[in-house]
Amino acid sequence: MPRTTEQTTTPASIIALTPAGTDPLLQLEYETQPPSGPEAVRLVQCPTELALRGIPVTCSGCRARRDWLLINHRRHVWIRCRCGAEWLEPEITRRDFDAMLADNPSWTNYRTLDDARIALGFDGVFAGLYLQ
Repeated sequence: MPRTTEQTTTPASIIALTPAGTDPLLQLEYETQPPSGPEAVRLVQCPTELALRGIPVTCSGCRARRDWLLINHRRHVWIRCRCGAEWLEPEITRRDFDAMLADNPSWTNYRTLDDARIALGFDGVFAGLYLQ
């Protein structure tokens, strides 16, 4: 039987990975699924003060003590201030982050992490302000 180099069918895995751009219901279903997988980045706002081992968290850039954005990627959690300062916080575990998400199950998908920072007001524009 001779082999040909032409492939007349599309692999099923490619079809399953991309949402149907023409069907709005399939597109909505795809967009409303929570982010998952090893490269998912999750965010949660924390308007209250954080105390890690009894010591309150303070921003080194603007000395803010509340109104944080917590960013989780894989097993790491970063804290971001409204002034734009961001640091890795090894004291907050993924379990702690998941507990904060359980308190507020509402979420929104953003295309990129920068889009999320801008939409939530953590891009440095509101430096020195508490919004809540």
